[in-house]
Amino acid sequence: MTEPSPRDVPARVRSDVAHNARVWNYWLGGKDNYPVDRAVGDQVTDMYPSIGEVARADRAFLGRVVRHLAGDKGVDQFLDIGTGLPTVNNTHEIAQHTLPPARVVYVDNDPIVLAHARALLTSSPEGATEYIDADARQPERILRGAAATLDLQRPVAVMMLGILNFVLDTDEARSIVKSLMDAVPSGSYLVLTHPTTELGGEGNDAAMRFWNENATPPITARGRSDVASFLSGLDLLEPGIVSCARWRAEAGTGGEPGPEVAQFGAVARKP
Repeated sequence: MTEPSPRDVPARVRSDVAHNARVWNYWLGGKDNYPVDRAVGDQVTDMYPSIGEVARADRAFLGRVVRHLAGDKGVDQFLDIGTGLPTVNNTHEIAQHTLPPARVVYVDNDPIVLAHARALLTSSPEGATEYIDADARQPERILRGAAATLDLQRPVAVMMLGILNFVLDTDEARSIVKSLMDAVPSGSYLVLTHPTTELGGEGNDAAMRFWNENATPPITARGRSDVASFLSGLDLLEPGIVSCARWRAEAGTGGEPGPEVAQFGAVARKP
């Protein structure tokens, strides 16, 4: 990004503190980040060299899931919570390319994400794309806002990629998921990714400690059992809770799956 002058920076933006959305954008090769984001991103990469692979695998997982749900399951409504900065192959682009009438609502609370989303997240003529400025910890607010664009009486894919790891209390994270999934009907889906220390990745613990001391928001890793608890009462799709790089990778890419990364991915259907 061209470095903005102080008057150009939205009031809520801290350009002196690294922020997840901008650092993630940097790891994905984007330009919408500040020097502090690049500095922290480089330090985390030094400590945990596979973090770039995690970011790319998470993005590829999103593409495979959206194509599967829109193309194979006919899901035409997506609620993408914690969308981050728009890059390429965003949820609405994939969904509406696969199913043009698809309707997509994005949720984030970073002001830079908001500014870019309004400019870049345009819809297909047949579908709809909207953005809600809200925190993931506000499920009722999210649902009220989403109802203006989505029909919550029809199936919705609730996308929570790399967002529950910023809700440090696991009980609170479960409550958020339950509130969201209770509000959507049978045939809806929950899609999530979550960092873990159970899939290797030397330096992951140290990198997370460094992140929590130098960037925002703080993050936590979770194990398979905690991730499974978010899916309680739902029907888990094959191949279950796996590294997001391995979730139906052959079908999505036409080749062999990439290296396993320390990020769980899972998709489950509400019965």
